[in-house]
Amino acid sequence: MATDLKFKYTILYIEDVTKTLNFFEKAFGFKQTMLHESGDYGELATGATTLSFSSLKLMSNIGKNPGRANASSPTFEIAFETNDVAAALAKALEAGATLVQDCQDMPWGQTTAYVSDINGFLIEICTPIGS
Repeated sequence: MATDLKFKYTILYIEDVTKTLNFFEKAFGFKQTMLHESGDYGELATGATTLSFSSLKLMSNIGKNPGRANASSPTFEIAFETNDVAAALAKALEAGATLVQDCQDMPWGQTTAYVSDINGFLIEICTPIGS
């Protein structure tokens, strides 16, 4: 059965949208595509799916009860694919990311590394599987 649904964006709830957008631009090279004049919502161009950020304050104001990211107990991860994990990892660390796991070759043919961003979100930096 065909569907017209597509995965459009993921929104992470964070304290400071502008600071987070700047971090992701420096750490991963993504370009900011929009920042609402309120400073409470912004987006990055990351490929087919947009990575978005909304302030905890905004989410609370519209009746949501967002939790905060916890780097020591993540509930999900974001994965960014590259052919050069070591270079991407070095760039992320230089921008202020925290090392969680250095580069490792996985048995399924993928190289991975993990960092947490300035908000505590777990981010995997990886090669395509089988590369």
